[in-house]
Amino acid sequence: MQTDCIIVGQGISGTMLSWALQQAGIAHIVIDHPKNNTASRVAPGVINPVTGRRIVKTWMIDELMPHAWNIYQQLGQATGITAIEQKNIVDFFTTPQMKNAFESRFETDQQYLALPNRDSDWQPYFHFDFGYGEIDPVYLVNLQTVLPAYRKLLQQRNQLWEEELDTQLLQVEPGKVQYKDLQAERIIFCDGIAGASNPWFHQLPFSANKGEVVWVEIKDMPDTNLYKKGFALIPWEKDVFWLGSTYLWEFENDQPTPGFRQFADTWLQQTVKLPYKILDHKAAIRPATLERRPFVGFHPEIPAVGILNGMGTKGCSLAPWFAQEMVQQLLTGSPLTPEASVQRFRGVLSRDLSN
Repeated sequence: MQTDCIIVGQGISGTMLSWALQQAGIAHIVIDHPKNNTASRVAPGVINPVTGRRIVKTWMIDELMPHAWNIYQQLGQATGITAIEQKNIVDFFTTPQMKNAFESRFETDQQYLALPNRDSDWQPYFHFDFGYGEIDPVYLVNLQTVLPAYRKLLQQRNQLWEEELDTQLLQVEPGKVQYKDLQAERIIFCDGIAGASNPWFHQLPFSANKGEVVWVEIKDMPDTNLYKKGFALIPWEKDVFWLGSTYLWEFENDQPTPGFRQFADTWLQQTVKLPYKILDHKAAIRPATLERRPFVGFHPEIPAVGILNGMGTKGCSLAPWFAQEMVQQLLTGSPLTPEASVQRFRGVLSRDLSN
């Protein structure tokens, strides 16, 4: 069997790359073993234009947000779903210091920020002492719908192999890769945390971290907003909200822990005034990087092997942009964004190959 490209993984990076290849008319096959606790399937799908305690704009966000909106709208039309929605974040200040930090940033840069004075709007729903600010707009990608809908589309097109890729069976030669009876010009790994042990890219500075979340039923809670008070409370489906998440840099496995569930329950008791019920609890390992920049492009010594990975918590905004950059490089040879290009690790990748 012959195709142009093999994609390994159908998380958000693999899905966006497949979509970009499809739009460009480049034949491809996606190889993915379905799992319920991958980072993409547990993530809330938020595209937030500001980040951190200093409330600074996210890297490249002015370019990423309109591009992501267009891509998800197109994908939604192709699959018959609502792929993306515009909302805002109601950011309850946890301390006077956080209130001051938000107000100081608002004074110097009001893009994406607002300081409403309507505490009464949220007093029936939340306990809070120091007021709140708003972040607007924020996009919410419905990953719980997008990923299975696109998977169904791949199945209808006979473009999906549902199995775990065995790298021992993968043969790579100049200008050609062979996997079982499938032959392609290139293979691109969008395999999340598995990329940290990938034979061609394991020397890249992955910095995996574990996150845990719970899903909570809260009837009568408005779902037109995202809420933040230390933890984030995000609409998931009717009367159900996603609550999380943690960042653990040292962990033994990818399983949920009783400690987090208790911590989430305590947060809900102290924060939410409405009755609630915890429905589910999951954990996943994020494919973050030490530099907080993704890994994009083709191996400096083996151009038949590529990578689109290392998105961390910002996959929903980064993946559409860098999937398109990779496809444009394939079509026209145009350069990738230097801060994301895997060529910045040419030295270590080349040395690893020679060992």
